[in-house]
Amino acid sequence: MLISFFYTLRAAKLPVSVKEFLTLLEAVKAGVIDPSVDQFYYLARTALVKDEVHFDKFDRAFGAYFKGVEMVADFTQEVPLEWLRKNLELELSPEDKAKIEKMGWDELMETLKKRFEEQKERHEGGSKWIGTGGTSPFGAYGVNPQGIRIGQDKGRNKSAVKVWDQRAYKDYDDSLELGTRNIKVALRRLRRFAREGNELELALDDTIQATAANAGMLDIKMIPERHNKVKVLLLMDVGGTMDEHIHRVEELFSATKSEFKHLEFYYFHNCVYDFMWKNNRRRFSEKTPTWDIIRKYNKDYKLIFVGDATMSPYEILQPGGSVEYNNEEPGAEWIQRLTQAFPKYAWINPEPQGVWQYRQSIAIMQQLTQQRMFPLSLAGLEGAMRLLSK
Repeated sequence: MLISFFYTLRAAKLPVSVKEFLTLLEAVKAGVIDPSVDQFYYLARTALVKDEVHFDKFDRAFGAYFKGVEMVADFTQEVPLEWLRKNLELELSPEDKAKIEKMGWDELMETLKKRFEEQKERHEGGSKWIGTGGTSPFGAYGVNPQGIRIGQDKGRNKSAVKVWDQRAYKDYDDSLELGTRNIKVALRRLRRFAREGNELELALDDTIQATAANAGMLDIKMIPERHNKVKVLLLMDVGGTMDEHIHRVEELFSATKSEFKHLEFYYFHNCVYDFMWKNNRRRFSEKTPTWDIIRKYNKDYKLIFVGDATMSPYEILQPGGSVEYNNEEPGAEWIQRLTQAFPKYAWINPEPQGVWQYRQSIAIMQQLTQQRMFPLSLAGLEGAMRLLSK
């Protein structure tokens, strides 16, 4: 089983060596952990993963391989209630869904407050209480077009107004080796080369001329390397619905880091608010105020947003609309401030362009960015680079 696990990690492009795998086997044989999948996970990650940038890739490979194994490895565990609850998920017809009334923001939050005060026990099904498998706007594994998701492992209908889960996002892997050069070729439309740095590059024409002038004695001339002088500020959406686009965004991130020497990047979730971060594992302790970003970088920077813009419209237009905290100002205000501070900007959207018309939030974001939204495709990237290079 563990040999297959090793090959699974290698297939996931994780730099796992045979020596590290043998170290893991020795630790298991020595009994340093109990027969628990959770403990094996931490032991395997410690032994096999050398850089935290690979944690997300390891988590996905581990989860795919060991899915369902925990119940076999630990017979003291009862069958999780979540397995039973999810069987209660409703499969409503479009007509049934259309009958579910949408609440406004103020009414939604006020009603939730009352439910917390009134409800005294767990509830499943139904259309009122906080519970599971129902049509109430509060809870998990049910159906409501604009509800508050509480305690569900991930989004299903992409319409929740707030998500009250402690979520752990992962940094995008910038060391990903691309299988194609198409993204790099598209990004090269945005470049302006200049000589800078140490004299590390041979000046062939100058060397020939100097050698000839020196009666044939070799006289080597060196010049600084040429580097792309374009400055890029990359703001990337992470977590939630962006999990579906991790691989493609990692390809874009990797290509961007290799093409632009002057690159600054930050993360946000769903919409930009008053702070962003550079490390997802410390996003609550190492915040960077958005005002500081606006003041730190000058107008020479090309601003590129990367995100699917798929969220509740409240998250863009409403104070307190963030799914994670009560933001004092709506996201739309911060989008406008950023686009005013950096006149050269574009939005790259990994969502298929064919579904944009069905996402109200995408239409709002397109309006805020003056229709400067492009799909994450070769043609879309080329269009965005042409716009930014003007």
